[in-house]
Amino acid sequence: MYLLLVTVVIFSSWIYVRWRHVKGFWARRNVPHHPPHPILGGLTFLQRENPEPLWSYLRRRLTVVFTAAKLRALQNLISTKTEQLSMRIRNDISQNKFIDIRSLYADYTTDIIGAAAFGVNGEATLTGESPLRSVTKTFMEYNLHRGLSWSSIFFFPELVDIFRFSLFPKSSTEYFRRIFRTVVKERGGYENSAGENRDLLDALRKLKYEADQKNEEITEDMLIAQAAIFLFGGFDTTAVTLTYLTLELAYNPHVQEKLYIELQEAKERSGGEDLDATTLTEINYMTAVIKETMRIFPSMGWMDRISSVDYRIDENLVIPAGTPVYINAAGIHLDDAYHQNPGKFDPDRFMPKNELSVTPFTYLPFGEGPRSCIGKRFAYNTMRRTVASVVLNYKLIPLPGYNRPEECSIEKRGLFLAPDRPLSIQFVPRS
Repeated sequence: MYLLLVTVVIFSSWIYVRWRHVKGFWARRNVPHHPPHPILGGLTFLQRENPEPLWSYLRRRLTVVFTAAKLRALQNLISTKTEQLSMRIRNDISQNKFIDIRSLYADYTTDIIGAAAFGVNGEATLTGESPLRSVTKTFMEYNLHRGLSWSSIFFFPELVDIFRFSLFPKSSTEYFRRIFRTVVKERGGYENSAGENRDLLDALRKLKYEADQKNEEITEDMLIAQAAIFLFGGFDTTAVTLTYLTLELAYNPHVQEKLYIELQEAKERSGGEDLDATTLTEINYMTAVIKETMRIFPSMGWMDRISSVDYRIDENLVIPAGTPVYINAAGIHLDDAYHQNPGKFDPDRFMPKNELSVTPFTYLPFGEGPRSCIGKRFAYNTMRRTVASVVLNYKLIPLPGYNRPEECSIEKRGLFLAPDRPLSIQFVPRS
């Protein structure tokens, strides 16, 4: 009994000393801070091994999929889907259906990324349903178990194996495996992968084949994970950005009209043909509208990094190597120290003559530096085509009873900064 009491006292003393040390971490460095949580502390439990070699290898090998030349090969796919998107809106209008714009865009982006990542053709853009869309719909649902899974993956990785937590539902993982193996087999397996990389799947096949030749361990699950993350990280973030962009255009008719005029002029210069990716890239106001939307409504409001070396901020603060650092990107985007009148939707701030005055590293919708989002070019390409199609075909008008963009509440249980309720506008076909 005495030994037990001594053990409890010693352990309690250690906990107290440890807590005092954690609690005073920022105070000792004269950094303004919120008091740390008595259990979570300063997130020091994130100090774990960084799988840098594998990440660097995969990143280097998959970057080739997102070059301008490779993206041009996807133009027919995106063009077909934007036509189907316009047709879907027209059909829903004729049937007097309620249009949940986030779900509409998620149907569309699931088809595009599903084809690019898994080589799977879907009809969700037209119908709202497909096997892959059933999977991505589960990604948009949140519950207690999923919250525990995500919290453990990000904050308590030591619990992941114990409780068999995963980023994706088990049914989704099995679907990914099945469809991935089916398409790889249809394309001739991993050995027949020396040809041109048409999409992400071909790049993954080639990566696996070359790794096997060098006796490097790249498992099939690693490949499937890359395709799944591309889908998970891209379909809803793009859909959410398009949702907010559509709302902003509806509530800012002067912006919508200016964009429409520039798109019309570009179409006239191209002889009435559909605008290709190169032409859309040259419409600066189009890009500015997209960038301004992502400034106010970044899909990922934070980024996390781990300091690889002791990093001195100033004479009072040194971030020790191995310390996890969370960057409040959403807060930086709305800080008037960096963006004048930050609550105003003003695409002109990203026009070429003004964008040069934006302070570096204060605009982070895709991150920045060597770990920036690998799908950035793909996302811009898709959004330009989508916005051009919607604006050229429809006038966007607010619907009474729905929130303005700045009034939208955020889904508190989700990983991304997405609206927590259906949003809609009126699509009026242009003559």
